[in-house]
Amino acid sequence: MFVRKLDDIIGTERDVNWGNGQSRRLLIEKDGMGFAFLDTIVNAGTDLLIQYKNHLESVYCIEGRGIITDESNGQEYAIEPGVMYVLNEHDLHRLRAFEDLRLMCVFNPPLKGDEKHDVNTDGTSY
Repeated sequence: MFVRKLDDIIGTERDVNWGNGQSRRLLIEKDGMGFAFLDTIVNAGTDLLIQYKNHLESVYCIEGRGIITDESNGQEYAIEPGVMYVLNEHDLHRLRAFEDLRLMCVFNPPLKGDEKHDVNTDGTSY
């Protein structure tokens, strides 16, 4: 067993500025859990086309408001506290934050810990 506090992550190598916010990586690959767990801030005004070709992700919103668009069919979903979305097929999606979003994210396989969104012209990342 181990215990980790968010305050112990902030300001360390696990507190990653990913370009449109902060990704606080509470669990990463070297923690040996088989998944990564992140407390992520997405800055208000962010409009990002993204796709994770190497990871699946589930996201639970605890603060803020935004919208996610499934780029395969144009379906839009409101993001607000209490909403979870799941990228279970390496989905190409657009994330827009109307307010700062605070999202709890699980990645499988886990992130190594130092990744940043390196978005190509087709939206792929990680």
